[in-house]
Amino acid sequence: MTDLIDATAQDLLAKATWIQAAEDTVPPAGARPAYEFRTTFTLQEAPRHVTFAATAHGIYEAFINGLRVGDEELSPGLTSYAKTLYVQHHEVTDLLKTGVNELRLVLSDGWFRGRTGPSRVPDNFGTHTAVIAQLEAETTADSVIVATGPDWESGTGAITSADLMDGQTVDFTRMDDIAWQAARIADDPLTLDRSRLAFSPAPPVRRIREYPAVAVTRLSGGRQIVDFGQNLNGWVRLSALGPAGSTITLTHGEALDPTTGDLTTAHLAYTPYPDPNPLPTGQTDTVISRGQAGDVFEPRHTTHGFRYVAVDGLSDNLDAGDITAVLVHTDLTVTGTFECSDEQLNQLHRIAEASWRSNACDVPTDCPQRERWGYTGDYQIFVRSAAYLDDVYGFSRKWLRSLSDDQLPSGCITNVAPNTGVVHNPAIPFSFDGSAGWGDAATIVPWQLYVTYGDTSVLHETFDTMTRWVDYIAGTAASGRHPSRQKSRPHPAPHEQFLWDSGFHWGEWAEPGGVFDFAGDKGIVATAYLARSADIVSKAAGVLGKDDLAHHYRELHTNAVEAWRAEYLTPEGHLRVESQANYVRGLAFGLVPADLRTNAVERLVDLIREKDIHLSTGFLSTPFLLPVLADQSRTDIAYELLYQDTAPSWMAMLDRGATTIWESWEGITEDGTPHESLNHYSKGAVITFLHEYIAGIRPDEHHPGYEHFTIAPKPGHGLSWARGTLRTVRGTITSDWHIDNGTFTLEVAVPPGTNARIVMPSGSSHRAGPGNHTFKE
Repeated sequence: MTDLIDATAQDLLAKATWIQAAEDTVPPAGARPAYEFRTTFTLQEAPRHVTFAATAHGIYEAFINGLRVGDEELSPGLTSYAKTLYVQHHEVTDLLKTGVNELRLVLSDGWFRGRTGPSRVPDNFGTHTAVIAQLEAETTADSVIVATGPDWESGTGAITSADLMDGQTVDFTRMDDIAWQAARIADDPLTLDRSRLAFSPAPPVRRIREYPAVAVTRLSGGRQIVDFGQNLNGWVRLSALGPAGSTITLTHGEALDPTTGDLTTAHLAYTPYPDPNPLPTGQTDTVISRGQAGDVFEPRHTTHGFRYVAVDGLSDNLDAGDITAVLVHTDLTVTGTFECSDEQLNQLHRIAEASWRSNACDVPTDCPQRERWGYTGDYQIFVRSAAYLDDVYGFSRKWLRSLSDDQLPSGCITNVAPNTGVVHNPAIPFSFDGSAGWGDAATIVPWQLYVTYGDTSVLHETFDTMTRWVDYIAGTAASGRHPSRQKSRPHPAPHEQFLWDSGFHWGEWAEPGGVFDFAGDKGIVATAYLARSADIVSKAAGVLGKDDLAHHYRELHTNAVEAWRAEYLTPEGHLRVESQANYVRGLAFGLVPADLRTNAVERLVDLIREKDIHLSTGFLSTPFLLPVLADQSRTDIAYELLYQDTAPSWMAMLDRGATTIWESWEGITEDGTPHESLNHYSKGAVITFLHEYIAGIRPDEHHPGYEHFTIAPKPGHGLSWARGTLRTVRGTITSDWHIDNGTFTLEVAVPPGTNARIVMPSGSSHRAGPGNHTFKE
């Protein structure tokens, strides 16, 4: 990956030294305090300009004269710290004064050494937290530099424990009771390496929105249940802390027990194989009151995924105004909208948005409670949809940097990025890394960014990562064979050198009613992704002027397609391994030749009808299901699936009260029992169909950045109007249609310097240049 390190980030900390707490014994993981660091300095006159820069191994906050610096949260964020660490900088002139000033830093474990992943693995990057900061104040007379170093003090303050997974404890009685001692210099190899310091291309994490309590219920045992009406990622702010000495516990969760009405987190329990005992769910904050008016508890060194909070230890009844949920995620700029005449579809769009933004917290996570991992598969599935909602360019480039940093020497892509919280379990004799559809995020995500934003920089930055991944999977295909194929066909057929059927694969993960077979042959899935990634790398090489490589990967793509057809496709256009998912993928990836697509689509429709117009696609192919049907002139079936109101379906989620997208189609069963995570955005990729086929706005990869694009609405199922907008790098595209008395009217806005192909529902085609246009039929 092209070097993103910016020397200026190093310059901002050139006079500073890494420091750490005087920690003779490291407390147990999950129970470690946040350490405070401080220094004082004197200014002889009011400064004209003051800048502050910092970063940390852990999560830090900075305070000048008791006032918080900036509004960023969870800084410096999650990266592969050994290779990349981002520096934050602020203009802080208004926080300083003439005379004595205090600079204080608060530092907790964060991702650096906190417990991460479903197995709660601590110390992923080191066993000691550390921080570095530098303030430079310009006055009329001179420049004053204040930097971390051996003259700083450290101590444990009110935050007596802080962990991203487990939660945070604040003891307000310790607010003014810190035993200060000299800070220590941190001079381990990692802190000595300043070459990894850079500025992040992503927006920071911030507090984005607040949700007031919509209901507070006291149970018979004294516990109070607070419902915020929305599943989200973040924390709560509590102003009712009770008399001095009160210990209040806040437990966060997504669901209530349908029998007792109490909070339940059983569906989020994780059992690390082969231990039969599930780990505690965590997500518990504790506050000890000092009984002082004005104290407010707001834990900024942890996050939780929740809709409900159980409050224990507070004798007074909570008023709705005493407690507020704070939504926390990367401060993305909204770029797209969708709305239509059917409120169900509008609500589906809203819960997909909510689920996406709950999981866009510095990295694209799978869920905000149980795992919080930057799963490669999840983001490659959703990145196209995300680009219809928000400007995800910088956010994605930051994540791709970690993907590249953690790429294995073999070229294999890790299952999650950054690759934290992974247990190397001797009871599992293989690695989960390198799975088809997961590792292919290395090609799919950069290409989608290029198509959306038209900037070749992302291809330059990631091309080496892309080629190393494709070379790795091509080598795996050539050197390995699935045991079942070896048994049935002792001598490999010529096409098998391009058949990727060895290694571990998640495959079509989470097919409704399916049972996952760890050792099963998933070659039909993996070979399809070999073809897709080779195709992408060939096109990327062409864009970058690497013609020899473009030709090489084009040949690989052709060979992989032919291998897939030889192994899995019959002369009639049917598959030898039949499933909705395999047909969808074969059609979406162009693996089924043109003369056989009609037969393949008919068989796909048959399989859908055999399920009484229900989908049975899993993790990887569900986003393509409705678009494939619409592209093959079966928009009628696409709408029937979209509006199906019994599980598995999106509408069943809505009917059962979902406010975010569920991990399982049966996330809450008809009797109200929750299952698995209730905030996984991947199935929300269905909103791509809403934007591209109902509103009709579609990109053209041959003219990236929406220099040329298509507007082709496909109305159906009684919809009378729909409107979509997308703010692109060239301006805002609008598609706004309505049906009145049988007349279809389409109004479009085409940005300056672009042109659009307009396709009406009848199939008639038009060209539209910049400006506003109206079409009728």
